[in-house]
Amino acid sequence: MQEQPKLKDLLEFPCKFTYKVMGYAKPELTDLVLEVIQRHAPGDYSPSVKPSGKGTYNAVSITITATSIEQVEALYKELGDIDIVRMVL
Repeated sequence: MQEQPKLKDLLEFPCKFTYKVMGYAKPELTDLVLEVIQRHAPGDYSPSVKPSGKGTYNAVSITITATSIEQVEALYKELGDIDIVRMVL
């Protein structure tokens, strides 16, 4: 069986990288996501927010210009550590 390529082998930096953060539909979700993003990739962002069918969750999508695999991984970890976040894709 062939080994799957690692994320770092598939990306050439710098590159556009989109995070989709799923969390409880609370007003502060987008601000918390932006706060973490700004620490690692400062910039002017316009995240898109889509509510779930029942309105319990929101999906916040945000695209950054990633500069390294370490930056990508750090953002996955920190976004996942936000209390109201349930999943980061």
